Amino acid sequence: MQLKSLEDTQNLSIKISKIVGVGDIIFLHGEIGVGKTTFVRFFINHLENKNEIKNSDVLSPTFNIVYDYDIGDIKVLHYDLYRLKNYRDISQLGVFETSKDHIKIIEWPELIEPKPKDRIDVRFQYSKSMDTRQAEISGFGKWKGYEFFKI
Repeated sequence: MQLKSLEDTQNLSIKISKIVGVGDIIFLHGEIGVGKTTFVRFFINHLENKNEIKNSDVLSPTFNIVYDYDIGDIKVLHYDLYRLKNYRDISQLGVFETSKDHIKIIEWPELIEPKPKDRIDVRFQYSKSMDTRQAEISGFGKWKGYEFFKI
């Protein structure tokens, strides 16, 4: 799927926010600056708007590692694992100990092993001209075979 503008990224995040719920996990892959945190900002702000809550300033949690957002009856945990060096560091965070209670969005999930069975992976890539992005969406477990291109 080609993302030609911020509006395209916003539309993608809104569409995904409409199909996920508590207990779901979204992995975001891609180089620095490709749009992962922008996707999360649009996702969280859409849920806040839907719940008539003031929009949060969604920042990359690179240094904090995780930010949490209470949005009505939903809690969204936004992780950025860029600075972590091994799976032991990740396991000490307890990322998957509460997976049934929250929506988790995880940037830089490459070190996570084993991967959670039920998850959505969104892979962002720069286009050759660097002015657009490609987003490839894959589902695993309960999301396997989901026709994301139809959302």
